[in-house]
Amino acid sequence: MSVKSAESPGAPALTVKGADTRQRIVAAAARLMFERGVTGTTMEQVRAAAQVSSSQIYHYFVDKQALVHAVVEYQNETVVGGQELTLADLDKPAGLRAWFDFLIADQHRRGHRGCPVGLLAGELADLDPGARTGVGAAFTRWEEGIRAAFRDMYRRGELPVNVDADGLATATLAAVQGALLLTKVRRTTEPLEQTRDMLLDHVARLTESAVRAVGTRVPGPGARVPASGV
Repeated sequence: MSVKSAESPGAPALTVKGADTRQRIVAAAARLMFERGVTGTTMEQVRAAAQVSSSQIYHYFVDKQALVHAVVEYQNETVVGGQELTLADLDKPAGLRAWFDFLIADQHRRGHRGCPVGLLAGELADLDPGARTGVGAAFTRWEEGIRAAFRDMYRRGELPVNVDADGLATATLAAVQGALLLTKVRRTTEPLEQTRDMLLDHVARLTESAVRAVGTRVPGPGARVPASGV
């Protein structure tokens, strides 16, 4: 049995064993690059951590840049993809709190080292256009999960008509990324906890304002509701 390689659309299919080996290499590289940075991680260190031979690494990745791009994709799936179930409930106060609690617990697990996606962005955005595109896709996916929740709240009349739901989603992700960076620098989750409390208070105030509003609500530009109304 074989599976398609994630290296490139035209890459040959991998056996199940080959896909497992490739995934082990990427996971090891992701762990090292998160702890030491991309420039501080060598292919030899990845080889040792993954417990593979040099020929195996270069069989799957022509060079370090190719491996870095695979790490970006891996972090997209693990960091952002791993939050999608939590983000699905973000349109409720309890869900918003649960999302922050998830992020806080994740930082404790990671030793208060910040966001793997954000750290890749900071190191690679000006050096590797391909990596920047990959990191951008991860942030877009993350933002879309937040945006969907705020749009749902807007449609239900839980946000004021003059609120830009999409802008609120962008500001939320920006605040979270800033808090994660401070968490890394200060080695404490207090910035995340403070961001959680302020955002919960802000959303609660917006909801209260919407409830007090009188008259028929007309969807504003922030909702960007599709023509079908779906």
